[in-house]
Amino acid sequence: MTITYAPTVRGFAAFVFGDKDGSTCSIQQSSSATEDAIWLGVDTLSDGGAAVPVRMHLTREQVADLLPHLQHFVDTGELKTP
Repeated sequence: MTITYAPTVRGFAAFVFGDKDGSTCSIQQSSSATEDAIWLGVDTLSDGGAAVPVRMHLTREQVADLLPHLQHFVDTGELKTP
């Protein structure tokens, strides 16, 4: 997978990559002034052809909660079940 650095026009760090189905996805530093957060998800196209983000807005704590699930998937190819 190719991950390309593509900072936003406001200078926030962002990376663009393709998913398994060829959809354009991105991860971007949030501009939230109240806590550290990122945007993560798929960038879809509107009827007019403009990119419309369909993304999750995640705090550091939420990302930390997801990491064990993602790491388990990397290690085993499956999601961890309770």
